[in-house]
Amino acid sequence: MISLRFQAVNNAQKHKPVILKSSEKRDSKIFAQNVFNQHARRQFLPHESYQKVEKAIHHGEKIDRELADQISTGMKEWAISKGATHYTHWFQPLNGSSAEKHDAFFHIDKDGTPIEKFSGLTLVQQEPDASSFPSGGIRNTFEARGYTAWDPTSPAFIYGTNLCIPTIFVSYTGEALDYKTPLLRSLRILDKQATAVARYFDKTVKRVNASLGWEQEYFLIDTALAKSRPDITMTGRTLFGHAPAKGQQMSGHYFGSIPTRVLQYMRELEKEAKLLGIPVKTRHNESAPNQFELAPIFEEVNLAVDHNLLLMDIMNKIAEKHNFKVLFHEKPFARVSGSGKHNNWSLATDQGKNLLSPASTPKENLRFLTFFINTIKAVNEYEELLRASYATASNDCRLGSSEAPPAIVSVFIGSQLTKVLNDLEDISSLEMSDQEKTEKKLNVVKEIPEILIDNTDRNRTSTFAFTGNRFELRAVGSSANCANAMTTLNTIVAAQLKKFKIAVDELINTKKLSKNQAILAILKEYIRDTKKIRFEGDGYSKEWIKEAQKRGLSNNKNTPKALKVKVSDRTISLFEELKVMNRREIKARHEIELAAYINFVQIEAKVVGDLARNHIIPTAIEYQNVLVKNVKGLKDIYAENYKKYAKEQLYILEAVSLHIEEINSDITKMINTRKKADEIKDLEKCAQMYCDKIRPFFESIRNHCDELEMLVDDQLWPLTKYRELLFTH
Repeated sequence: MISLRFQAVNNAQKHKPVILKSSEKRDSKIFAQNVFNQHARRQFLPHESYQKVEKAIHHGEKIDRELADQISTGMKEWAISKGATHYTHWFQPLNGSSAEKHDAFFHIDKDGTPIEKFSGLTLVQQEPDASSFPSGGIRNTFEARGYTAWDPTSPAFIYGTNLCIPTIFVSYTGEALDYKTPLLRSLRILDKQATAVARYFDKTVKRVNASLGWEQEYFLIDTALAKSRPDITMTGRTLFGHAPAKGQQMSGHYFGSIPTRVLQYMRELEKEAKLLGIPVKTRHNESAPNQFELAPIFEEVNLAVDHNLLLMDIMNKIAEKHNFKVLFHEKPFARVSGSGKHNNWSLATDQGKNLLSPASTPKENLRFLTFFINTIKAVNEYEELLRASYATASNDCRLGSSEAPPAIVSVFIGSQLTKVLNDLEDISSLEMSDQEKTEKKLNVVKEIPEILIDNTDRNRTSTFAFTGNRFELRAVGSSANCANAMTTLNTIVAAQLKKFKIAVDELINTKKLSKNQAILAILKEYIRDTKKIRFEGDGYSKEWIKEAQKRGLSNNKNTPKALKVKVSDRTISLFEELKVMNRREIKARHEIELAAYINFVQIEAKVVGDLARNHIIPTAIEYQNVLVKNVKGLKDIYAENYKKYAKEQLYILEAVSLHIEEINSDITKMINTRKKADEIKDLEKCAQMYCDKIRPFFESIRNHCDELEMLVDDQLWPLTKYRELLFTH
């Protein structure tokens, strides 16, 4: 009988190349057709309601409840005109994915008349059952009440036949149970603090918006092959698999010609994304076989986060149509590059000025240096907290490998900007006239315009790298919700800008320095302070580990250790002072993330045990029997001389037996250790035990299983191999 593995391979190979067809319409013509954007709002809303929504989006003003009915009616009519039959509050609970409950517009009126109804109250607020979502102890299981509330800054959209309304999700007592609420709070405080500093240089600035451009990496595996691997099905990655002879060592996949079937998938994905207003722009082969990347045009952070989460859902749905399985796991295959989601972050004024973009005039460059240095200072002060913001069990598999930054957080700015900062630090006197100061400052920053062409090579080993007009947080995992890391980054930068303005104003008021003198004085201090975090070399080197330790930088290599800082007094004070999260919300998230880590590793441990004992060991025993039968046959023929002719068979038989023994022994030890861990009530201690005592068994068991893969008859091996998973498309 043909094994599931070979059935899967045969099914995958039956797919014929797809002939690509030209698009019926240009992307610019279909973009955001399914979004209740400004054009749709102007068309379907009364003028007063339209103006209120625009002010809410662009100026943060609240929408009056009495206008909600007008807005909901217009939104309903637009949605129905697009074929929608249901509506849903689309939110981001703390389980890492989006959530939605569909309700029909269909309604029976009091007199029995069937109508389509969607009230203002329904638009503004809903009450989904919150009992099964992670809450970290904020609410008890019997307290199911939770509320979703409309976020007008992220436009509603049509997905399938549903009107999806982006919302926040909070508990009955008002605590955030989602990723969006703290993100919006962090953006609000960042806007306030950044605007105050930006007004040093331009009094007309009214708002500062943070922008985000994410780069989504992912693997595409044929559905039949993915289903033949229980580890992929249950954990999103392969827990076993010997490296194929050819992996990515030839660098032949990176930026190579996109396979026809994959390209067809990408084209349909991009069309659906553009209909939903997601401005995807870049697509290419990534470094590993069957690994790819897509990236959009930069957007406001809240909208960018929503779009990334929505896109991941779309990717899965479109993949099903093309018989693909999308793998977002950070390290789905051992010994080949994993997948990240680089977060490119910047700040811009309401007039469109990028505050992290060097310019050609001294005034604009002083503004650039102010925000540039303050951002580095924020990371310097809270590097451990930033590390915790992207800590997950799956991302631990990737960090520090050849394709991702290490656990040590560092900032890379390149040689030119390093020289600029060194020159600025060397200005000895602040007692100059404004004209002299301007001339001196011009000499210091005159090299900055050159970096607009190409300021520096990219350092793949740096966690937080400046790339010309933005900072790139490279350590976020491909499966993550960007909101977690962005909330932390926004908050620490806001806190730093607040401190900066207080310090500058104090110098102006007490030392009677001019504004520019005061700004430069504080920036000089920050340049000296941030030498600890700035690093231009190889983040993978042993020398950097020693150097980082001397500098006092943290090196939290695993999630349980990294998460500890999230509940420190300093962290709680930071988030509470800026009103991003309160103590209860912070502790709840810490508990949820620890529980997620435990559950993730626990599931993997169970899958490792199941596959090894119920699939691999029986196959190895079956092959043992084949070898034993062969050796007995040789003994019957050659009598005492049989060992001469059965030498290699006996060697393989002994090796197979040894691997079986070691696998079974390690599984027993792992199960016993897991039972002890599960008895620990303290989540932090339990998570650390899963990390230190249980996860190491994975590697040991895997090594023996992978060795068996190279010994056992290929026709008997039960698991689809790497060469089939990675080179079938």
